[in-house]
Amino acid sequence: MTDLAHQAQLLRALHTAGEPLVLPNAWDATSARAVVDAGFPVVATASNAIAAVLGYPDGEQAPAAEMFYLAQRIASVVDVPVTVDAEAGYGLPADALVEKLVEIGAVGCNIEDSDHRGGGLVAAEERARYIEQMRAAGERVGVPLVINARVDTYLGTSQVPAEDRRSETVRRGRLYRSAGADCVFPIAAHGDDLRAIVEQVDAPINSGFRLDHGSLADMRSIGVARVSFGPQLYFRAQDTMRETLRRLLSSKD
Repeated sequence: MTDLAHQAQLLRALHTAGEPLVLPNAWDATSARAVVDAGFPVVATASNAIAAVLGYPDGEQAPAAEMFYLAQRIASVVDVPVTVDAEAGYGLPADALVEKLVEIGAVGCNIEDSDHRGGGLVAAEERARYIEQMRAAGERVGVPLVINARVDTYLGTSQVPAEDRRSETVRRGRLYRSAGADCVFPIAAHGDDLRAIVEQVDAPINSGFRLDHGSLADMRSIGVARVSFGPQLYFRAQDTMRETLRRLLSSKD
C-alpha cells in the first residue's frame, strides 16, 4: 500500500492550474506502455475505448469485471500512477469501488454523475455523498485515491436545459469539491463556459481536449489543471486500421 499511496500523492501533485497534467488515455497494455514510453508521467484509461475493445457500447454496458480486468492489466505493465475511468461506479457501494480500484493497482479514478440506469443525472447531493464515502474509504485502506469528479451537465443525455448548464455545473462542481473530490471534470464544456467554471469552482479543473480543435496553449491560458483525450486516440487507431484494410482489399482487384 505504501507504493500506491506515494503514487496517489504524486498524481495529486501533478495537477497545477495553468500547467495541466496531459493524459493521452490508454485502452490496453500496449497503448499504456506507449504512453509511458513517450514520456508521459501518468496513465489514464478511457471507459469508452475499453468497452469498445471488449465489444460493448460505453455507459456501463460492459460487465464491470471485464472493465476492471483490463484496467488491472494496464496497471500491471507500467510503473507510473494509473487513474481509471470508473464511469458512475458500476452500481457498487463507494467503499467497494475504492477497494476494487486499489486492488487492481489504481491510485485515481473518474467518477461521473450520469445515471446510466434511470437516465439524466444522479442528484448532485447523492453524488456528493458518494464521493465523500469514497474519500473516507481511501483513507481507511491507506491509499488517498485521487478522485476526478466528472460533471455531465453539458452532455445531451443530462436533460439539463442549455441555459442552465453553466450554473448547474458550477453548483455540482462546488458540491463535489466540498465532498472530497480532488479535481472537477466538466466534460464537453469549452470556451467561455469552461473559463467561467475554472474561475467559479475552487478546484483543479479537468478539460476534455479535442484533437481537431484548439491547442494545449489554449488550455494553459484558461487555467485548467488536467487535460484528457478520452477515446480519441483509440478511435484514430481504429480508423487507421480500417483504412489500411480497405486499401489492402482494393489492391486485390
